[in-house]
Amino acid sequence: MSAFSKSLLLFLLNWLDAQLTIVWVRAGVATEGNGLMAYLLDLGNAPFLLTKLTIGALVAYTLYRFSDLTLARRGLRLALRLYLPLLFGHAATAASALGCAAAALGLFNPKPAEAACNGFLVCCSPDRCYCCPRPCPIQCP
Repeated sequence: MSAFSKSLLLFLLNWLDAQLTIVWVRAGVATEGNGLMAYLLDLGNAPFLLTKLTIGALVAYTLYRFSDLTLARRGLRLALRLYLPLLFGHAATAASALGCAAAALGLFNPKPAEAACNGFLVCCSPDRCYCCPRPCPIQCP
């Protein structure tokens, strides 16, 4: 894969991360871990997205522009590898969110948990409710 393709992939993964972050935060199933980006997200989707994409574009361009240097090639590979766990995190968030939505729609009937977890139960799978450290937008039935 060429340096241009890798840089483009890096930018696209950054864009996907930004979009999914907005979806999860607005749905109430996740929070933004970066304090500055959380502040921008509190201001609205546009400031968050504009900043995230600008930084992503600058990084992708810089790594592409200097791809003749070993350090830039290694940095590009490292950045792409770091996005893998991040995407798994988004997949886990999606699974949790879909479990809550499926329970609310009555698509399955989860067994009640043993403890009430201070009143907050999050439906994560068809056979079990999991406790959540914060309220879920949709509680177990």
